[in-house]
Amino acid sequence: MDTSTDIANALDHDIAALKAKAADFDARHQLIEKVTWPQGVRIAVNFTADFDAMLLRRLFNEPPSQLAKGEFGGRVGIWRLIELFDSHKIKATIFTPGRICELYPRAVKAASESGHEIADHMWEHQVPKDPELERDHLRKAKDAIEKLTGKRPMGTRSWHTRELLLEEGFVYNSHDTLDALPHYVSGPDGSKPLLNLPFHYAIDDAMFFSFAWLNTENQAQRMMDPDHVEEIWWAAFLQQYQQGGYLNICMHPFVSGRALRIAMLDRLINRMKELPGVWFPTCEQVARHVLATHPAR
Repeated sequence: MDTSTDIANALDHDIAALKAKAADFDARHQLIEKVTWPQGVRIAVNFTADFDAMLLRRLFNEPPSQLAKGEFGGRVGIWRLIELFDSHKIKATIFTPGRICELYPRAVKAASESGHEIADHMWEHQVPKDPELERDHLRKAKDAIEKLTGKRPMGTRSWHTRELLLEEGFVYNSHDTLDALPHYVSGPDGSKPLLNLPFHYAIDDAMFFSFAWLNTENQAQRMMDPDHVEEIWWAAFLQQYQQGGYLNICMHPFVSGRALRIAMLDRLINRMKELPGVWFPTCEQVARHVLATHPAR
């Protein structure tokens, strides 16, 4: 057995697979080299909140102490975020599971009445593998939001199938992290493109502040100093600001809703507002603009 030949053959096979994957990526994704924002706008900043409350931890059958973290988000954290954004006249996007509309209806309705976008975040923070059950979950979530707010959600942060989202009238997803700018994801033949508004885990509060996130054993994951995180997020903002780009900040009410982190967000927003050309739209506003000015091919 010629080991060197076997290794060479294996490497050739791996390279061929990578080339095929790259070609498939190019076929499925329509990237936008530079987004043209409205006149005078240099950067669009989406403040987004995943209003999970205790649902995700409940799925993992975690102990009451962990569930209580999520409940804090529904009872206290979400109200603090609404108050913060209202004080800055910023319209945020709150990705809300349908079940949360039943558990915390006052908070969801108050956010909507303040002008914040209530978007979909699945029914119970999971997507069933069975296609019919998946459709049922998506429709229940969509109906729950519309019944409570009077507005049909146009966007989602989920791993629902693209085809189903399009069939149900959604105009964007904010789930993929594969690019820094809004882009389209389509079928292998370029069909049925859906706009994606990307975020990144470096701009996700849970990665910095949620100790033992989903029972991780990563010893490096500790609750970080909010001042340090502020500088990380400020650096991310400046990099995109200089390029005329886009920033999608992902928060969770049970994480960022703690008082010391609300104070950090307040400082960060004030710093952003000192620069000219900073736009704080909802995700739907960004989606409508990109769809109109950079339509899919």
